[in-house]
Amino acid sequence: MTAIITRLLVLLVVFASVFLASQALLRSQLNRRAQTKAVNHRLTLLKSGLTTEGAGEILRKGVPNRLGANPGLSQRLYFRFQRMVRIADIPFAPRTLLTASALSFLGLVSAILLFAWSIDQRLNAGMIELATIVSLAVTVALPFMFVYRRKEKRRRRMEEQFPIALDVFTRALRAGHPVASAIDLLTTEMEDPIGSEFGMVADEVTYGATLTDSLMDMADRWDLQDMRMFVVSISLQSETGGNLAEVLANLSTVIRDRMSMFMKVRALSSEGRMSGWMLTVLPVFTVSLLFLINPGFYLAVAADPIFVYGFTGLLILYAIGVLTIRRMIDLKV
Repeated sequence: MTAIITRLLVLLVVFASVFLASQALLRSQLNRRAQTKAVNHRLTLLKSGLTTEGAGEILRKGVPNRLGANPGLSQRLYFRFQRMVRIADIPFAPRTLLTASALSFLGLVSAILLFAWSIDQRLNAGMIELATIVSLAVTVALPFMFVYRRKEKRRRRMEEQFPIALDVFTRALRAGHPVASAIDLLTTEMEDPIGSEFGMVADEVTYGATLTDSLMDMADRWDLQDMRMFVVSISLQSETGGNLAEVLANLSTVIRDRMSMFMKVRALSSEGRMSGWMLTVLPVFTVSLLFLINPGFYLAVAADPIFVYGFTGLLILYAIGVLTIRRMIDLKV
């Protein structure tokens, strides 16, 4: 009996030791991850030895803040793509992504046509159209959707952080800090994306740019009306005077009330937005996956002359449906 009790006690001690050791390791890992997350990307780049200019170039990715005079359609589309890539914080330049997408598209089209030729399929118009559409879906549409979703996620994160940044900014002003010092406080205390953005503003001011122009450039980079109202408040205060802390506190309240209304609208329209996304993504995903799993399902009918007209008509109807759904779920608050 004594041997059994001793064995149980030893097993309990071993279990407790392993459990406590695993909890200690897990807690240390979580604390380390929290500390790493608390540092924004700009401070991480500066800590690695880069200069402020080098860190700014990496964060901006060579994207201009605004378009030039009288831009064409292609310039406007490319500028929107550049802004989307920069906001999404993809670790590649926009030109690199476009080049990689184009090369992947050409490679996949060639691979599909070569596969069709190897199984004795005729390379007619239907086959070329099928290979082109599937390649566009895999190498262009799906990556674009991923970048767009990442951009929207970081943009919502910025909108959530901005009222908090205004509160920190207001408290710093009421404590007696100048505006430049309050902005510098945001660069070290706020997480990404807003911490790095205010860091770039502080760097631009250090190198001689005016505070209003630097803040307006930040608002243009993110295309947020809340930031523009913040810039207008600081600009008016610098020209006419007044209690800037009180103005920004009222602005923070207005932004929070508008955000609350926006979240209520999103909650009420969540079913429609999810249906819209499913109806948009599901056809692209289904066609791409089915072709990769069973190419013969499409290759067997691609030689039919009616395939070209039918498939083209389906694509036109799909584009009309996507645009209609986007207009229906695009709610402005």
